[in-house]
Amino acid sequence: MKYRWLALIPALLLTTTAATSFVSAQTEHDSKQAVPNLTVAPGLQATLFSSEPQISSPSSMDVDSQGRVWICEVVNYRASLRDITTRKEGDRILILEDTNGDGKADKTTVFYQGNDVNGSQGICVLGNKVIVAASPNVFLFTDENNDGKADKKELLFKIAGGEHDHSAHTSIFGPDGKLYWNFGNSGKQVFDAAGKPILESNGKPVLDNGKPYWGGMVFRCNLDGSDFEVLGHNFRNNYEITVDSFGTLWQSDNDDDGNRGVRINYVMEFGNYGYLDQLTGARWKTPRTGMHEEIPLRHWHLRDPGVIPNLLQTGAGSPTGICVYEGSLLPKKYQGEVIHSDAGPNVVRAYPVKKDGAGYEAEIANIITSEQDKWFRPSDVCIAPDGSLFVADWYDPGVGGHRIGDQERGRIFRIAPADAKYVFDKLDLSTVEGAIAGIKNPNLARRYLAWNKLHALQEQALPLLEELYQSDNQRNRARALWLLAGIKGKTGEYVSRAIQDKNSDIRITGLRAARRYKQDVIPYVSQLVNDPSPQVRRECAIALHHNKSPEAPALWVKLADQYDGKDRWYLEALGIGMDEQEQKFLTAWLKQAGDDWNTPVGRDLIWRSKIPMAVPYLVKIIEDPNTEQDALPRYFRTLDFIPGKEKNTAVAELALLKEPENKTRETYIIAEAISRMPAKVVMQDSKYKQALTQVIDSSRGTPEFIKLVEKFKASDYYPELVAIAGHAGKSQTSVDAIRAALSLKQNALIRKSLENKADTEKEQNQKLDLIWALGSAGHNGANGILLKIITNKEDLLVDRREAVRAIAKSRPGAHALLDLAEKKDFDPQLKQTVAAAMSSTIMKDVKERAARLYPAPPTKDNKPLPPINVLASIKGDKLDGRVMFNTKGTCAKCHIVNGMGKEVGPNLSEIGKKLSREALFESILFPSAGISHNYESYTVILLSGNVVNGLLVNKTDDAITIRDAEAISRTFKMDDVDEIIQQKISLMPADLQKVLTQEELVNIVEYLTTLKQAQPIKKASR
Repeated sequence: MKYRWLALIPALLLTTTAATSFVSAQTEHDSKQAVPNLTVAPGLQATLFSSEPQISSPSSMDVDSQGRVWICEVVNYRASLRDITTRKEGDRILILEDTNGDGKADKTTVFYQGNDVNGSQGICVLGNKVIVAASPNVFLFTDENNDGKADKKELLFKIAGGEHDHSAHTSIFGPDGKLYWNFGNSGKQVFDAAGKPILESNGKPVLDNGKPYWGGMVFRCNLDGSDFEVLGHNFRNNYEITVDSFGTLWQSDNDDDGNRGVRINYVMEFGNYGYLDQLTGARWKTPRTGMHEEIPLRHWHLRDPGVIPNLLQTGAGSPTGICVYEGSLLPKKYQGEVIHSDAGPNVVRAYPVKKDGAGYEAEIANIITSEQDKWFRPSDVCIAPDGSLFVADWYDPGVGGHRIGDQERGRIFRIAPADAKYVFDKLDLSTVEGAIAGIKNPNLARRYLAWNKLHALQEQALPLLEELYQSDNQRNRARALWLLAGIKGKTGEYVSRAIQDKNSDIRITGLRAARRYKQDVIPYVSQLVNDPSPQVRRECAIALHHNKSPEAPALWVKLADQYDGKDRWYLEALGIGMDEQEQKFLTAWLKQAGDDWNTPVGRDLIWRSKIPMAVPYLVKIIEDPNTEQDALPRYFRTLDFIPGKEKNTAVAELALLKEPENKTRETYIIAEAISRMPAKVVMQDSKYKQALTQVIDSSRGTPEFIKLVEKFKASDYYPELVAIAGHAGKSQTSVDAIRAALSLKQNALIRKSLENKADTEKEQNQKLDLIWALGSAGHNGANGILLKIITNKEDLLVDRREAVRAIAKSRPGAHALLDLAEKKDFDPQLKQTVAAAMSSTIMKDVKERAARLYPAPPTKDNKPLPPINVLASIKGDKLDGRVMFNTKGTCAKCHIVNGMGKEVGPNLSEIGKKLSREALFESILFPSAGISHNYESYTVILLSGNVVNGLLVNKTDDAITIRDAEAISRTFKMDDVDEIIQQKISLMPADLQKVLTQEELVNIVEYLTTLKQAQPIKKASR
């Protein structure tokens, strides 16, 4: 355990209360309480299959054909990041076996141990071969003599992203005989064992660079790694992929922590899933036209053309293992459904789905929860040969995020109806009948062995496979179909039979089998193109992806004609079908539609195409008075994805739009259009300048006003920029305005504003806000203005102190301040202000220099804090903690709770659901021990010598945006950047306790534990 040193503390040092609480905490986390602490759904019972000391920290699990449980045990999780190696010999891959039939593991075998599998995030058992994802490697182990020990280790794939839990995850054997797996957004690129880049059939590398792929990806390949395909991309941290018997893919994806955007996806093949802007690679926080107001929906770029909808959004969480339950032991409501573990909210859920047009809709059905013990961290779920559900519990006070709080405990649970013993027949592959029984089994390891046996038998297996195909169980029929279509010479026969089946899922499986076995899909799509099922037609569209047949455009047109103008799943399938052939396919549809193109269907097809030939149609849609104003952002947004002179000409035309009947609509269109035009073009033409003036005048006081004045150098409005900086309070708008004024070299105007006498309290506060904005702007031009205020003894002391705090935010400014502090004539009235400003800096050179002048102050009450477990045992006052959180300037300064606070670090609205009390204390006292992904601190060094520290909001080839500790974002052109350094320490101060007493700290944590429910999410709109 992370705090095992506590055992060395003499008992006499503990108070009676602390000692009692310590014992109570130990009892609470005892494995004897593991099952009682669970709440299990009706009709099911949990039993403890294994626990500590037999195992600890299981991150991933599989159940083999013999019913043995394999786990990746990761006590060395992120050891290289934490500079701590708990087990010097390395992490282990264990086999847990119940040899006496009592439902509990009584035998443990170490299959493999080594530092090369530290922090493994995936295991897949395929007979005597085992695939282990231990980024940056995906290994293939072989047990050549079946003794439960790895005899051979081979490299299957190499991942570019290094050791990270946003990298490679579990592999799974598909019903088509293929291997499915994925990596998260740290994966970056896939290489083969020899280090050569993996290429798809089109010759493109599997690379996260936007050409065309971004972020996390889903893959399909042969078991030897050949015939590699990317099936989906632009995920954040898609932890595990699963596939059902029909070949349908399901997956979860984690949001940027704290944004309540965790999602479950039906993975439509070849789709873009919207984590990053497909055009620029920008993150979801970057403003864009038409984005959702609600962050959980805005998070996935759901309104951008080419983004697949989410099946379900589940709020806050840390999603982990997933499977499809295709057994019959569990109650019927779970049969055929996705089952998923989410370690954050301590829950294992099912997601019963219903078909919804070309896609699906889902609901949530909890299987296991744990309100009593928040250390329950379900990390994986698997199906055993008897149909029971196994759940791996990493058991930890926190949830990943590069930290581990408990390295001694871990549990494996078996979930089944009461009195359902863990018994099943032995797999017999010596006969065709035995192999058929294996292919019908819900356990994937058995199905792998049976599939390979039946596939090898070819026509010898045909009679019994045919019998299975004629059965009533549709999932067994699908499994038989994949094998029947794989018999040499029989592919066409069985695909033809399947696409005429009365069951739409079998028709879909037939078409997928045609693709699997490299058949010409055009004849099959021709037969299915008018299928009554939109799901079948969806698969037809996907089958046309990159198909160069001369018949493909006409077939696509027939599919498009059956689009209802509402079903986004269907529209995106059409988009996938015309990918890289948009002009050819859209031309065919427009030729047929003629003058009747301007319908909801036609508008959607044009919006989705994102090609230059769509521009004149988009202009007509925007200019059409029947186009509602609420719909206009959608069409302007798709223009952003279209390159070339056609788009530039179009926005220039729209910038001169005159619509006397609807001035509001006209102004919006002109504003959107002119903001997309080059400044030089606008300022050299009187017509555009007049339009620009109209737009600027109508946008006064808004962020758009600042952007337009800065972009077009509209000098008549410069005084208003400075005025906004003083009138907008301490806000992003204020900073943006003063930064624009500095960039436009309006230093004299700013100085004049600061020299004006403040006659009222309001005017004085506006002056202070302007000084604050100068310090927050990240612009060296501010330092000269601030130094003049600091050294001018005739200025008000309150102004000079604010200037000290402002200038200390930049490296050149801080050193200039220290230069002054070393002079004998430095105003002593500013000494404490300088000391306070220097105490919070994270710039090492500044900190070292300041320490000689201003030694660090002692803790608030001069008392050392007790160990974390003792702190965690103390009951705090949640009401006082709430007041401290919001008024002390410790937490709300950087974190949002239900809309209140500043957005610097993660949103804490549901932190009490995600972190235990111990983990909350650790996050405050040792923030750099586990920095959340995408909340790493960066230092940007500019060519000017200025330095900015903060969180990376966005980075493109042209610019970088950093959000500092006051939630102010600063954007710098890459041409002005000298170096970008990712910090190893958290942006959160490491000495927060110095401003708190122990009681205040405990009260804040008590309050944080109550934060378990944020504001409700509005339903997504189209």
